Amino acid sequence: MIAAMSSLHYGIRCLRAFPASTITKRLPLAGSTHFKCSASKRAFVTTTPRRQADSDLTNSLEAAGFGDEDVIAAYARPMPVSPSYFSRHPQFNDSFVRLQELARKYARLPVIPQSQVERVAWKTKEQFRQSVGEHVKGRDYATCIGLVKRLHQIHPDLMPEEVQEGLQPFKRYIDVFLNRPTQMPIDKFGRSHGVGKRKSSIARAWLVEGTGEVLINGKPMNEAFGRIHDRESALWGLKSTERLDKYNVWALVGGGGTTGQAEALAMAIAKALVVHEPPLKTPLRRAGCITRDPRTVERKKAGHLKARKRPAWVKR
Repeated sequence: MIAAMSSLHYGIRCLRAFPASTITKRLPLAGSTHFKCSASKRAFVTTTPRRQADSDLTNSLEAAGFGDEDVIAAYARPMPVSPSYFSRHPQFNDSFVRLQELARKYARLPVIPQSQVERVAWKTKEQFRQSVGEHVKGRDYATCIGLVKRLHQIHPDLMPEEVQEGLQPFKRYIDVFLNRPTQMPIDKFGRSHGVGKRKSSIARAWLVEGTGEVLINGKPMNEAFGRIHDRESALWGLKSTERLDKYNVWALVGGGGTTGQAEALAMAIAKALVVHEPPLKTPLRRAGCITRDPRTVERKKAGHLKARKRPAWVKR
């Protein structure tokens, strides 16, 4: 009885603290219970954590002779729309939780082999960060992309619509009409230009139809590169396509050592050759002349003798 009376007094104090004019302007909140009144224009609002206390208050008021139309509780705690509202990455967490639920729900659906899956360009970590405006960690995003690719393997005829909607935020939009290669022109002298890089070396090459003469920094091939391996690497694009005696090469190389300069020159000659004969792009790519080699020398670390080598361990 004492607890009921204390709840009654607390409810009356809440009623006196807020005038009816300010209460009638409040909008109903999600997850709340409403008791509308026609006479006094009051509403009874409660949130989920306080429903038990409000039910005790309602029972006490009914026992005292008050009805639902005569009572209002003026407090209302706003509830966040997402459970990840107070986290650092609410949008990413919501997407990740949704993917986990979809993976558990449709784990038994048949999948197709990886080789038969439709090729889709997924967003990179930087692109996803920019789209949602959140600094997502690389490890978390890699785990999320793993779930995305697993769901994408579901058979297309059996893939539910909610799975397609869940994968949509991670797809990258690509306009095929804008993604066109730039055509390098041939100048009025019949020369084509190509640029190649390898390690810290840069090479620029000009090709023109001729008898197979090669000049590198104004020097012939045997003076520019002393090693036979470097000479073969520099002209590998012409040799693999059997064009050694068809074009003259004039090149400028710089930076790095002879090995890097030779491989950079091979890339530059291959790109210039594609300008003259575009059908040779596929054979040159298979020969490894067009693709940029990203490997570089690993930097030395503090406390190490070299990049990986450490001093010999001495017990005393």
